[in-house]
Amino acid sequence: MKTSRDCRAGILEPMDIVVAHNFYKQPGGEDQCVSSEVAMLRAGGHNVAQYCLRNEAIDRMSKLRLASDTIWNRSAFRELRALFRAHRPQLVHFHNSFPLISPAGYYAARAENVRIVQTLHNFRLCCPSALLFRDGQICEDCLSKTIPWAGILHKCYRDNRAASTGVAAMLTVHRALGTWQNAIDVYVALTEFSRKKFVEGGLPARKIRIKPNFVYPDPGPGAGRGGYAVFVGRLSAEKGLQTLLDAWENLAGTLPLKLVGDGPMSPMVREATVKNPAIQWLGRKPLESLYPILGEAMFLVVPSQCYETFARVVIEAFAKGTPVIASKLGAMAEIVDNGRTGLHFNPGDPRDLIAKVRQMIEDADGRHRMRRAAREEFDNKYTADINLKVLSGIYRHALERHSDL
Repeated sequence: MKTSRDCRAGILEPMDIVVAHNFYKQPGGEDQCVSSEVAMLRAGGHNVAQYCLRNEAIDRMSKLRLASDTIWNRSAFRELRALFRAHRPQLVHFHNSFPLISPAGYYAARAENVRIVQTLHNFRLCCPSALLFRDGQICEDCLSKTIPWAGILHKCYRDNRAASTGVAAMLTVHRALGTWQNAIDVYVALTEFSRKKFVEGGLPARKIRIKPNFVYPDPGPGAGRGGYAVFVGRLSAEKGLQTLLDAWENLAGTLPLKLVGDGPMSPMVREATVKNPAIQWLGRKPLESLYPILGEAMFLVVPSQCYETFARVVIEAFAKGTPVIASKLGAMAEIVDNGRTGLHFNPGDPRDLIAKVRQMIEDADGRHRMRRAAREEFDNKYTADINLKVLSGIYRHALERHSDL
């Protein structure tokens, strides 16, 4: 096993690591991040075992059982302890533990003297909906509350009061137990913006490190000759779909728009494609099919009206050398450099989005400069090699924390 002296010397020899993740029913950017990070760690010489649960299991559970397991899943506790005993890892890296792994996973690691890293892919530890978004706008009502009553009152999780009560109970119980303060060695926030929000929400600032997402393997730059804009993501209100569709209705065929993704607003998108021939809905696409679409796009539009903790599709676009028009909000405003790698527009404002679309179309020289800058931004910040170095530093910090206790 590595010693603290090795860590302090800056050496990170191959480690035994467990990666724990609760997969969603509909695969998304978070699941892709986990798969990419496991591949990156293995390519870097680390021995990685995985503990994965899948939300399809929820369909076979009673509401009472699900509520109980969300707070403390006894099976996950036992299974993780057995896994830690079998593999003897130095460290476990949790991604999504909600709802099936539960915070019991942290205590399983503590019982076996395994260091704990938790990536904060969403705002679940501060907000029952995990989005800090309600009724079409930003909501921070539960951000620093000991008991997130507003989340229950407004049925913020799945628009279901019983389910929202279960999530609120999990947050309340583990705040009272000190789980968020004491059980985790290091948290990983994806941007400085999200780090600040987590600190506002009560997580210990001294434990939060920043590591952005990355793209692995590198898909290589595209040519941007497709003559269309593209949206990629969940078709839902918080992603700004209404703003996007309103803008394209008023652009009156100026530029084709391709939408990639699926979600609750699919019927609205389907209706928009009938009314507006400039809009094409491609449905869900695997990464290997998505990258050529991104690479040939004139630009990507990210109109989210929620903060986002990162918006992985932005750096996927950067990897292809595609500039981004993004809401001037949260993580998006931090990642997209206005005027260099893309343009900002006022969130929820279709008129401002139209103005930025027209600017991008009309300024061909500026657009080409943005393509070069977007790819340079990827090379400088979001490659696997750079990310592995940052993650290695986070792992060293987790091990050093333990040696100093």
